[in-house]
Amino acid sequence: MSGTTHHERPWLSSYGEGVPSHVAYDEIFLSDFLERSVERFPHKTALNFQGFKLSYRETDRMIKSMAAWLTAIGVTKGDRVAILLPNLIPCMVGYYAILRVGGVAVMNNPLYTDRELLHQFNDSGARVLITLDLLADRMVALRDQTAIREIVYTSIGDYLPFPKNLLFALMGRRKKMTVDVTPAPDLFKWTAVVDRAPSEFSESLDLDDVAMCQYTGGTTGLAKGVMLTHRNLSFQIQQAKVWFSEFREGGECCLCALPWFHIFGITCALNYPVAMGWEMALVPKPGAPQLLAAIRKFRPTFLPLVPTMYIGMLNDPAIDKTDMTSIKASFSGSAPLPVEITREFERRSGAIIVEGFGMTEASPVTHMNPFSGGPRKVGSIGVPVPDTDARVVDLVDGTRPMAVGEIGEMVLKGPQVMKGYHNRPDTTAETLVDGWLHTGDIARMDGDGYFYIVDRKKDMILSGGYNVYPREIEDVIYEHPKVQEVCAIGIPHAHRGEAVKVFVVMKRGETATEVEMLTFCSDKLAKYKWPVAIAFCHDLPKSTVGKILRKDLRAAEAQTGRGTSRV
Repeated sequence: MSGTTHHERPWLSSYGEGVPSHVAYDEIFLSDFLERSVERFPHKTALNFQGFKLSYRETDRMIKSMAAWLTAIGVTKGDRVAILLPNLIPCMVGYYAILRVGGVAVMNNPLYTDRELLHQFNDSGARVLITLDLLADRMVALRDQTAIREIVYTSIGDYLPFPKNLLFALMGRRKKMTVDVTPAPDLFKWTAVVDRAPSEFSESLDLDDVAMCQYTGGTTGLAKGVMLTHRNLSFQIQQAKVWFSEFREGGECCLCALPWFHIFGITCALNYPVAMGWEMALVPKPGAPQLLAAIRKFRPTFLPLVPTMYIGMLNDPAIDKTDMTSIKASFSGSAPLPVEITREFERRSGAIIVEGFGMTEASPVTHMNPFSGGPRKVGSIGVPVPDTDARVVDLVDGTRPMAVGEIGEMVLKGPQVMKGYHNRPDTTAETLVDGWLHTGDIARMDGDGYFYIVDRKKDMILSGGYNVYPREIEDVIYEHPKVQEVCAIGIPHAHRGEAVKVFVVMKRGETATEVEMLTFCSDKLAKYKWPVAIAFCHDLPKSTVGKILRKDLRAAEAQTGRGTSRV
């Protein structure tokens, strides 16, 4: 992008101090970043699980042992290896071992059903699986329906400090945190596998080889396998390094609560801290109590989280006894972060939240608010990161650029954009058009080059001929002091075609009526945007990364068939 002007890309004027418009990329792999951290910080803690610590040198040795085992069973360049784990030490070790031998990592959600897992195992062609003892018997039973040959299983108790390891041995089975695994052919214990001697590797790899087959959330049917290359992942990390230029290599602690089976977690809570030589404090169950406890115990300086995690912490009574002053910066993505939540968390922590935007197809980060000195616009997703172009195009023809401030579909291109969808050439051709990734997100850009996500294209509600965007409704209701979480959907309406229904979770101890909530909206929204129904819930359906699942609410609403036409 050298030679481009600020007029062509107005966001360049807003970059933080020292952030370049173009990165002088090192043509290296993620494993090379790891090697650098091992060389520079051999004795620094890399992984911290419940107080059990592994240094960078010890972690590297374990990775090389796992890689040696993968090679011994015949895993070669391009072979798919699946991981089905929460954020545990073997998850990180397995991931880097796969990349080191030239395999393709297939990360899977441990909460998925057999049907969902079979789709991802078979679509990817995975031939090895690394999983948890709690899932091992189930996975052995599924194995005959897949191409998987070898299964390795670990236990939460494999890496615990004294005396937690002794307590786990006594109480683990009673609390259903571990089980006895039935012996089976080609079923191996993790601790035995990594006990072998480590070895070096000289696999001939190209940066444009596929490194991950990362599955999307499956919000519109079966999940699609996104092919991310070594270049995508390496260059994404280098974009992050220049963006957060104030952070010290070897000098920070990252709270690793984002699941590593999700691309946001892989990039921001694994690959980035590894490349920086940071300590990673693992949180395998990222509920509000666990997050706050980890902040108190491990004093992290960098928090990459999703909005529901920030909301959960702010509404947990333990936040009042949690010292958050160790935090230097927080990063939020995956879903819009309500402005009121941003302000309250920043007030309590004294550190800014940098909101950004990403998607699996872009490794995932494409936009961020400036961190190192540039202006930050709360409520926006920020500006395109270095070497990333973005524009807003007409919703119908998909090509005509929209004027500043006008709404359309956001499209983008950059070195972090995927190679394509695995085994889906037609879908790839629809999504990648002339090098531009069509995001499916409705957005606008202001005169300074900051982007604002209005909503997902598929979530837009057509009410009486007008476009209504759920996020606009949600932002208004989030202003209500009693409200904790909100989700708006479209429901059938006899006269308008569609109308808005809102699902609300109240803060602890608070109550409200439907009339109260509807009245609250009446002077803040045009009449055609007014909700016609309010449903009060104890909680909202969420993905394991914490994103509110609007599609699940729509599906449940469609099953009940109780649309309303009262207003």
